[in-house]
Amino acid sequence: MSLGSEFKEFAMKGNVIDLAVGVVIGAAFGKIVASLVADIVMPPLGLVIGNVNFTDLAVAIGHDPKGKEVLWRYGVFIQTIFEFLIIALVLFLIIKGINRLKRPPPPSAPDAPPPTRTEQLLEQIRDQLAKRP
Repeated sequence: MSLGSEFKEFAMKGNVIDLAVGVVIGAAFGKIVASLVADIVMPPLGLVIGNVNFTDLAVAIGHDPKGKEVLWRYGVFIQTIFEFLIIALVLFLIIKGINRLKRPPPPSAPDAPPPTRTEQLLEQIRDQLAKRP
């Protein structure tokens, strides 16, 4: 079997195609989450903390050879952590939902067996005693 035909067989397997689709959807989902964090979550959080824009948080650690200031941008790192936490939460909820769908329904309780002859006679005696004045 030639290298080309082996690669073609490998690439056409369902798992590889599923993985490729997952990567493309994941990349698009990553952009949505990045926008959610940067445009929706962080502005109100920065406002509550005291008009802080997290992407602007940085510490100057020196100058490069051209004289430009070198920044340690820890605010972007904080924002990236928020993005990761949101992605992890969403994936957890999706996997939890999928697992719930995969789980077989709980077995229904079996019907109660019919009363035995002794139980029927005891019920009749009870009913007759209840009718007495």
